[in-house]
Amino acid sequence: MASLDDLEPGLDAVSALVDPVRRAAYRVVAGAGTEPLGRDEVAAALGIGRTLAAFHLDKLVDAGLLTVTLARRSGRSGPGAGRPAKLYRRAPGEHVVSVPPRAYRTGAELLAETVLRLGGEETLFEVARERGRTAGAAVAPGADLLDVLHTHGYAPTAGEEIVRLRNCPFHHLADEFPPAVCGMNLALLGGLLAGAGRPEWRARLDPRPGLCCVVLERRREGAAEGGAAEPL
Repeated sequence: MASLDDLEPGLDAVSALVDPVRRAAYRVVAGAGTEPLGRDEVAAALGIGRTLAAFHLDKLVDAGLLTVTLARRSGRSGPGAGRPAKLYRRAPGEHVVSVPPRAYRTGAELLAETVLRLGGEETLFEVARERGRTAGAAVAPGADLLDVLHTHGYAPTAGEEIVRLRNCPFHHLADEFPPAVCGMNLALLGGLLAGAGRPEWRARLDPRPGLCCVVLERRREGAAEGGAAEPL
């Protein structure tokens, strides 16, 4: 009889987050985006000792949730520069637990390939825009935009003029089908802003390594809504 580990390779990785301190350590590192964090920074953020922070960070590395590099934070090199410090980043992979196993990713890939073969990108964008508007309309009046984006899995960074998104909910598909999926994501977020009644923000493409391909940008005063980069 197959074990759960045989059925779900990602189970060990996800179970590593059961410990609340370890889960908090992961959130701190993930929240830093592409910037690596050292043990001292994580310990200070959590209010725990450096040794305990190091223990949990290394467990997250063992589980494949974080990656680690060695570097000198001072920028010095050579004799007297001190030992390199361990720096942690969120690992690029994803871990999904499904019991029994499901092949949703394969299904999504097949659907994306079908859309491309049929030349149905514009229809995809239209559907995404409508779905975004529906989701936006369900947002409570006065809700914080960052909280809304967190709810939808984007892990936004706070910004007065530009909000960058540290996580792409469609990361795997975006790697496989970038024009279609990034365009879909752009339409979805544009619709979300419109449905939530947030005309002061616009969604536009700005792909950068380690970040979502879409950013939210505050409109300049007097600027017209819409534009070629924003399919609203």
